[in-house]
Amino acid sequence: MNNSNHSVIASNDSGSKITESNSVVSNDFSTAVGTLILSLVFLLGVPGNLFIVWSILARIRRRSVTTLLILNLACADGCLMALTIFFIIYLAMQTWVFGDAMCKVLFYLCNTNMYASIFLITLMSVHRCVAVVLPRTMSSRITEKIVRRVIAGTWVLVMVISIPSLVFRDVREDTDENNKLRLVCTPNHTLTRHVMFQYAVETVMGFILPYAIIITCYVLILRRLRRTKFQRKVRSEKLILAIVVMFGLFWLPYHVINMMQVAAEWCETGSPTRKVLDKITKSSRAVTSAFAFISSCANPVLYTFAGKSYIKQNGFAFMARLFEGTSVDQTGTKKSKDTVGLSAVDSVNDSGAGSSFKK
Repeated sequence: MNNSNHSVIASNDSGSKITESNSVVSNDFSTAVGTLILSLVFLLGVPGNLFIVWSILARIRRRSVTTLLILNLACADGCLMALTIFFIIYLAMQTWVFGDAMCKVLFYLCNTNMYASIFLITLMSVHRCVAVVLPRTMSSRITEKIVRRVIAGTWVLVMVISIPSLVFRDVREDTDENNKLRLVCTPNHTLTRHVMFQYAVETVMGFILPYAIIITCYVLILRRLRRTKFQRKVRSEKLILAIVVMFGLFWLPYHVINMMQVAAEWCETGSPTRKVLDKITKSSRAVTSAFAFISSCANPVLYTFAGKSYIKQNGFAFMARLFEGTSVDQTGTKKSKDTVGLSAVDSVNDSGAGSSFKK
């Protein structure tokens, strides 16, 4: 994640000089709000995601595609939540105390888990689409081996596309309004195109493209369900859609700031428009970045509300019961051709049977 801007003179493509805005930790209000948000996120997100991982690994014997994707999503979110403690200290102290290597590695891991989260959510949506539109194809061709390979390939992909976080970031000296020296972990772009490349790629690959795929999937799902005679409530459909919407709401402000940063680089150095954009990005970056972290601690809360009907009966096993009930891999019994699209996605019954994977 590009959690901060920096005060540095750099050359652009034409050889002239560009001055980027001050470090985000120079804004007292922004850092205070960011610290508060991240502290709450850490307290909720770490135990919440650990509970999800424990529920799936210890309580569920037969795991569906959706359950495997939720397990990996919880791992990605849990890792991201565990890293927040470093950023809480950074914002609270308004100086980086962990060294240059940790600066690169921590932001690389943040980017990796950000991409992993949205890519896994996209895979959930694609799987839902295939399950509804082509149920027979899905049940016969999607095997455990294929699913595990796709998930492994996704992790490899996110680790590769997060490499710019290693290249374009280091620790530099900065001064606050009182000329007090401090260290900031900041992007080290030397050319205008580097700024535009990193921020634009991050937003396109981490938000715009995945959401285009997700929206397409849900349009196809909606069209398919509207052609059926029975409009039945599908628990997993609603749960996955809620995850998608929540991720989008929390990450949208962050990516808007990214695009404003890119727009600022198009403006002439010293122009009023650029000054306004730089001021907005500087004052908003810490808050929008901290706000984005909320999405990773929100899923456990969402699952708790979705599975509240199981709490009395199942106690701490309620979340495992919820995931069993949201299995989307059930083949079900014979249905009429008008309901064939629903036969593979009827997750209202709580058996968790069908083609769920064995351990």
